[in-house]
Amino acid sequence: MERVTLSKSLDLSRIVYGMCRMVDDADSSVKHVEAKINACLEQGITSFDQADIYGDYSAEAILGKTLRATRSLRAKMEIITKCDIVTPCGKYSGARVKYYDTSAAHINSSVEASLTNMGNEHIDLLLIHRPDPFMDHNETGDALDALVAAGKVGNIGVSNFKPWDCDLLQSGMKNPLVTNQIEMSATAHECLTNGDLAYHQKNGQHVMAWSPLGGGSLMNGNTDVMKAMDAVARKNGVDRAAVAVAWIMAHPAKVLPVMGTNNLKRIAGLRDAFNVEMDRITWFEIYTAALGHEVA
Repeated sequence: MERVTLSKSLDLSRIVYGMCRMVDDADSSVKHVEAKINACLEQGITSFDQADIYGDYSAEAILGKTLRATRSLRAKMEIITKCDIVTPCGKYSGARVKYYDTSAAHINSSVEASLTNMGNEHIDLLLIHRPDPFMDHNETGDALDALVAAGKVGNIGVSNFKPWDCDLLQSGMKNPLVTNQIEMSATAHECLTNGDLAYHQKNGQHVMAWSPLGGGSLMNGNTDVMKAMDAVARKNGVDRAAVAVAWIMAHPAKVLPVMGTNNLKRIAGLRDAFNVEMDRITWFEIYTAALGHEVA
């Protein structure tokens, strides 16, 4: 599988496996989680996306049980995780309100918890999960730089940040922000025209796309965009999901889709996206259907 370089010390697989829904799986046993990881590794998907908040702050620990049981897995993986969301559930069930915390104390505490939960000594990529309107960019930047210096984190990125949020945090850091994880799909395509993707493309940064199947909405129904995708799917002998992912990957910015499914058969078929021929005209046919009108 194609690999994408985010920094001198970090390459990711072009498709990233997202673990947001792993706690929704009826089977969260070590054996089943390991089967999902191996299904990814067998097709060259080596990058795994976590967050402290996933599963009401329990998903990292589920992954950690598997990594402790089979120690050889960790060396084959790049682990991404996120922090800064505090919401009244799990270990923060006593919180009075949902909020974001980019203070040095919270970031350090979150990283230590993530390392412990996943049984790791190192996080390959740490993302600030949401822009914090109360952020002290110098304090946050210093804390993130210190984690890199200490070897606990290899690289720093962000998630859901606007260009100005990236610039603010970067101004308080020595280490470069290497990526931004943003929503992108055929039904959430605003990033193509609002400057979000252009900003990172200009700066030579590869973004990660969360919810590339529109939160599953692209898989059910018969809208115009779904019909356009189905036509491409029939031509290429794949399913609609493969076309939706291929549409994202065809963009010259080399976006990395984050795919989350608990179904082993679907995991094994993630590479089908590379079997789709997606030229400019085909890409615009899907885009036009998504817009509901021809481009201006």
